[in-house]
Amino acid sequence: MTALPPVDGVLFDIDDTLVATREAFGHALSAVARRYLPAVAPERDDELVTSWRADAHDQYGAYTRGETTYRAQRMARANDLHAEFGGPVLDDEAYDAWDDLFDAAFRDAWLAHDDASEVVDALLDAGLVVGALSNAATAYQVAKLERAGLGDRVPMLVGVDTLGYGKPDPRAFAEACRRLGTDPARTAYVGDDVVLDAIASRDAGLVGVWIDRPGDRRHTVTDEQLAAVQARITSLRELPALLGVSQETVAR
Repeated sequence: MTALPPVDGVLFDIDDTLVATREAFGHALSAVARRYLPAVAPERDDELVTSWRADAHDQYGAYTRGETTYRAQRMARANDLHAEFGGPVLDDEAYDAWDDLFDAAFRDAWLAHDDASEVVDALLDAGLVVGALSNAATAYQVAKLERAGLGDRVPMLVGVDTLGYGKPDPRAFAEACRRLGTDPARTAYVGDDVVLDAIASRDAGLVGVWIDRPGDRRHTVTDEQLAAVQARITSLRELPALLGVSQETVAR
């Protein structure tokens, strides 16, 4: 495992890094399919998740760049999904009902990954400071961390609404480090997106760590992107050793 520079703090992405968001999307989209997508049998629900996460028209990316609203991007993604899988076109009123169903099921399924809590504790016990930087709205992510049982230990420092834009803009990483109280060069950023998280944080002067969890990746990862990654792990349990934290702390 490649040794990294010493760090004083760790910033985490939230979705699919600390919280099992892919699985929560699966729960929400299954509820949507049973009501709105009659041609999609339950055994095809994974296709819905793959499509939703891929976000082929980069609707969520436009939101993180400050080009559209949260509602507009979510409604556009819902209609993209329906166009692909044979659902009705959603106008404003119909979308409100759709989103009520989706969001209730999504929130109900928010759970931390089984490696998240112990690793956060290990980092804190080792004297590092931790926080979160996300491309979602702050209040939404605070609620997610609290529901997942991490809210008391992982403060939500910067969301897309903090500055009006998010990752990969280097200013988002700089502001998160400022709030964490650490020098960017001595701060690790851990996230599941190879471009927005691992490479962007490295380009912003942080120590970029890509968590490449087993399963379908959101996007294809190129050889060039892989070569640009400072460190790759497949579980958060690998993170303490990567950062020089005693494994006894993790296993306690």
